[in-house]
Amino acid sequence: MRWNWKKTAPLLVALSMAVSAGACSSGSGNGSGPTSAAQGGSGESAANESSPAATGNAGDGPGQEQNHEQSGNAGSGQQQEEASNGSAGKTGSTSSTVTSGSSGTKGAQATTATGTSGADKGTSGTGKGASGAGAAAEKKLLYKMTPSYRFKPINDEAPSKVVLLTFDDGPKQKEELTKILDALDKHNAKAIFFVNGYRVKQNPDLLTLIDERGQTIGNHSWDHIDLKKETEQEVQKQISGVQQIVKQTTGRSPQFFRPPFGAGGDTVKAIVKKEGMLFMTWSDGSLDWTEESKNKPDAVIRNVLDQLHPGANILMHELPWTADALDELLTKLEAKGYGFIDPATIDVKGSLS
Repeated sequence: MRWNWKKTAPLLVALSMAVSAGACSSGSGNGSGPTSAAQGGSGESAANESSPAATGNAGDGPGQEQNHEQSGNAGSGQQQEEASNGSAGKTGSTSSTVTSGSSGTKGAQATTATGTSGADKGTSGTGKGASGAGAAAEKKLLYKMTPSYRFKPINDEAPSKVVLLTFDDGPKQKEELTKILDALDKHNAKAIFFVNGYRVKQNPDLLTLIDERGQTIGNHSWDHIDLKKETEQEVQKQISGVQQIVKQTTGRSPQFFRPPFGAGGDTVKAIVKKEGMLFMTWSDGSLDWTEESKNKPDAVIRNVLDQLHPGANILMHELPWTADALDELLTKLEAKGYGFIDPATIDVKGSLS
């Protein structure tokens, strides 16, 4: 019996095509689809993929996007998105928590406000922000104190219609302190908190709170005594003791000093200068410590506004009625066109000369 090739050949071709199609549908190791298992990608297992992109493919070639956790390495020209302590592997690359985007042959960079990573910037991770060497840049110096304890701009870059906010005799009570800090934050204002050493010893957690809320800490002597009546040795002890305990608690020594009762002679000023601090009293007293202002927030506000002037050095205290008055006081100052000096922008060395 002779085989009829003309009749059977079409059947063989159809059978061959069917077998080939079935093999393709069973999957391959080229990583052409989203990586949900150990297949594809650059050889990474499913355990290394923290947040697959909605449209990204985890292939090996340029233009692909990978999402890694901690130690995953992307291929040439690829984007890495890493978890909290991941590093981007290449100098200057960025880490991110976003889950979309595309990359070209040189690699795209997707960033968020959570931070950057890269050896050239000294930063790492995507947590609360940049960390590492050089993360906290110093602020530009804008103001200098006058002999009358007022402040004026160093040049035309800074406005002159500003005030310095200060609070003495703390840290005392968490409730009042928190209310003051909240009011400052609400108005994006900074202040100096002149603290006493014995209160810091009693409430180290409150000093830490001031520091962590981004406010400046000043030295107000250890015992709040009249330093003009003390010996040079006692003055040194009163001042250096606060320097030490504040540094032990926050890691930094105060740069500003205010004497109790505003009383400080040449001996006090010389020791303060030796400690590298700027000596100041005030130019606008809230009188919140007087009987006339006790429990009267309106009186505190009125007293400050009655003495208001550009560059005012406003004296207040950590008192319940002052805490109650602060939000309204800052609102009224802003309504009059005043801003608030950031103590970090005061030229301490320039003011000492």
